[in-house]
Amino acid sequence: MSAAELPAARAPATMLAARFDGQRLGVAQVPVPDVEGTREARIRVTLAGICSTDREITRGYLGFVGTPGHEFVGVVEAAPSAPQWVGRRVVGDINAACGDCATCRRGYPTHCPNRTTLGIVGRNGAHAELLTLPINNLFAVPHVVADVAAVFVEPLAAAFEPLAQGLTVQVGAPAVVVGDGKLGLLQARVLQLAGADVTVVGHHERKRHVAEAWGLGFMHGDDSGLHARQVPIVAECTGSPAGLARALELCEPRGTLILKSTYAGAAHVDLTPVVVNEITLLGSRCGPFPEAIAALVAGHVAVSDLVDDEFPLRAAEAAYARAAERGVLKVLLRP
Repeated sequence: MSAAELPAARAPATMLAARFDGQRLGVAQVPVPDVEGTREARIRVTLAGICSTDREITRGYLGFVGTPGHEFVGVVEAAPSAPQWVGRRVVGDINAACGDCATCRRGYPTHCPNRTTLGIVGRNGAHAELLTLPINNLFAVPHVVADVAAVFVEPLAAAFEPLAQGLTVQVGAPAVVVGDGKLGLLQARVLQLAGADVTVVGHHERKRHVAEAWGLGFMHGDDSGLHARQVPIVAECTGSPAGLARALELCEPRGTLILKSTYAGAAHVDLTPVVVNEITLLGSRCGPFPEAIAALVAGHVAVSDLVDDEFPLRAAEAAYARAAERGVLKVLLRP
């Protein structure tokens, strides 16, 4: 048989993926997702990030079982309903809405009651060789944004969300971000870009160096000067229930408290100060991808400063363990 007569090479029937079974995280061969007859794209993951939500999932958050991960950059491998996307480097909005319910018709697809969420609710995620998302969720990545920066689009978009929700920042006004992790630093930088004079409250010298390199103030969480300080904007980004009480202490009367943390456990906190001080609580989750991409194109956020380590996908268990180490910032997975 000549080479011309040989059958075309077929895509492998399985792929490598991290899997959480409700008890432990492992790595396994799983079926390649099929997108035939759908309005979805299959994306070959180039780089993925591990965030605090992923680690909370392995502690039982939302009862998720499957492949976690929602921060990614990749290349579209198949898109039967929109072939023009094939070969394009993309990131993607993690919320796959139905588009038909009353919530979607009101313009709130990220709150669609029928949605699936990449690697979080009802949809296998990005800690795999391949993932699927609706075509409408995709955003092309400009060539000037490297993969190591593009993988931060989703968390950076979340940091822009308070502004998209209508938060007003007075130029020069003080703001405090409680929590010096990845999201805390990104949130601080976005508030700074909006004009605020931002101080990060944290515990780690490594993160102090990042904050100061970005022109942010930094205070240790046990600093006695914190107790006398109250400011109009406080963002709680600790990923810990205890962070909410500290954030409330720092928010001035009629100030705004931005809540960004998600965790598997329950928060037990005295909400009396919210009533007495008439504090506005602003729950804030996912955010606008175009603003995040534009900030990376313009070089406004040096996200590469946040990367501490990278692992191959086959070492996902070790990568998660590394991400859980105290003081570690971003850990990446490369399929």
